[in-house]
Amino acid sequence: MPRFQPGAYARACLLLALAGCAPAVSSPPSAPLAPSHAAGSLAAADHAWVERTLRSLTLRERVAQLVMPWVSGEYVAADSPEFDHLLDWVERERVGGVILSIGLPHSYAAKLNELQRRAPLPLLVASDMENGPGMRMAGIYALPYLLPQGGGTDFPPVMALGAAGSDSLAYELGRVLGAEARAVGVHMTFGPVLDVNSNPENPIINTRSFGEDPALVARMGEAYIRGTHAAGLLATGKHFPGHGDTRADSHIELPTITADRARLDRVELVPFRAAVRGGIDGIMTAHIAVVGVLGPDAPPATLSPYFMTDVLRKEMGFDGVLFTDALDMGGVVKRYGDEDAAVRAVEAGADVLLMPRSVHSAIEAVTAAVRSGRIQESRIDASVRRVLEMKARAGLRGGRLVPLDGVDRVVGIRAHTELARRIAERSITLARDDRGLVPLAGSARRILVVTYADPTDMVAGRAFDAALAEGGARVDRARVDDRTTPAELDSLRAAAAGADLVLASVYVSPREHRGSVDARGGAARLFEEIAASGKPLVAIAFGSPYVLGDFPSVPAYLLAWGGAEVSQRAAARALLGESPITGRLPVSLPPLLPRGAGIRRDVRPRVAANPVPEARP
Repeated sequence: MPRFQPGAYARACLLLALAGCAPAVSSPPSAPLAPSHAAGSLAAADHAWVERTLRSLTLRERVAQLVMPWVSGEYVAADSPEFDHLLDWVERERVGGVILSIGLPHSYAAKLNELQRRAPLPLLVASDMENGPGMRMAGIYALPYLLPQGGGTDFPPVMALGAAGSDSLAYELGRVLGAEARAVGVHMTFGPVLDVNSNPENPIINTRSFGEDPALVARMGEAYIRGTHAAGLLATGKHFPGHGDTRADSHIELPTITADRARLDRVELVPFRAAVRGGIDGIMTAHIAVVGVLGPDAPPATLSPYFMTDVLRKEMGFDGVLFTDALDMGGVVKRYGDEDAAVRAVEAGADVLLMPRSVHSAIEAVTAAVRSGRIQESRIDASVRRVLEMKARAGLRGGRLVPLDGVDRVVGIRAHTELARRIAERSITLARDDRGLVPLAGSARRILVVTYADPTDMVAGRAFDAALAEGGARVDRARVDDRTTPAELDSLRAAAAGADLVLASVYVSPREHRGSVDARGGAARLFEEIAASGKPLVAIAFGSPYVLGDFPSVPAYLLAWGGAEVSQRAAARALLGESPITGRLPVSLPPLLPRGAGIRRDVRPRVAANPVPEARP
């Protein structure tokens, strides 16, 4: 999970510099090829290029092709110290590719074009766009006025697709992601997430999963992959052998899985098998210790020959590129350090070392292991061949640049944002409504919206509150977080007593290093007290569905799955009766609600405010 940041966190990031728009690149964009692992699927010219390139590389250059460092996505000048650092990786170390983080579309394209021009071999470019291009290329606001800077199409988390239950929408998400990613020079997404989120206490997967049913996750994942392939984008399923049943964040420590092999075969491995059958291009492994299979001293799966080679390669027949999860994460470096982790990952079967803390040290350590005889040179050649074949399938032999003047004709266009709106509205789920509060009654003239969100999430509730007001609701606003004082909570109790209706708007999503996905501080207790008082209260989860466990007495519970503006507006429209509510829970909320729960609500007929009297004879 390289540097995972959910949309809400990314939207709060300070924009340091606007994207530079360089002149259009004269070289044509690489022509997308249909990804495939079938033997002989490469054209003869591509196959010849792979073998010729492999023979031309020294041992150290071959090892370097297996390393992908993390690169930020913001604009930098081509002669800046920051860019010099990137050129050191590309020109001197000769890495095989990069993983790009948060930025703006033209910044992406301009930076990648320049890196590609300077690279001795075409760079394989990946990005963590698991739930759409907006995860990395959108949602940036300039401070202090929160002016939106635009970008890639922002979609809800993929658990929203599980709630919508639509394979066709999953396919369309993958297709739009592929079109926008390829337009800016990205060849691969580290997605879909194929983890089955069976543990409500999971602090890092949660809404990043399609759900808790292995068959649903497999079906949605296959559709997503077909969509990315239709647009020429390579896909990488993660996090093998399954990160859904954990209670720890692998960015911080090494989570353990107690499941035995029979349970893995029945649950966790189901989506991965389906993805392999469907021609997935890459698999990313997880920094998790499967103690139920390998015993109390189990290493991370990333460093386990059993999972990386015996299960994935031999049993499941996967012949694509095997990526480690980020090697700078606490789940692996705390126990093994940088160099030993890199060598052990290659020994276990990894093809690509993702985000080592020191690129130079990782390359040197693996090269030394080959020269000492610890790793066979043929083992390195096999991985380099897979990486070069992936570059050929991405069309990089024929061209590696993208035209900057074509970016704004693809990224964030109206047809794509309309798809995001449809997914958001189809996903809205009414899990509980004991008192018939949804849609909101016209008698609720005064609504108090209490927004619970992390202090860094500056846009939580902005679109939701505005959409309610645009729909004619009179809205009073308040905001709480884990720092809200008892005196402030008392003031909110008084405000709630004077309102016709209270909306608890809760923004809690999985985020690295947070360690939990619950509502902290006194907010949950406040919502419970309001519910106990008999005041009409609707809780809306803009993120983790499991926060219902923090205030189980609320009479109405609506789920919007994420905090993106498109989800905020969809939730407001559903509450106002302007769009139907049709979603179903793709996870259970024990002990309160089973998977599949969901109350349907139709659109409320519009009634004219001042109807014209009927004409009388």
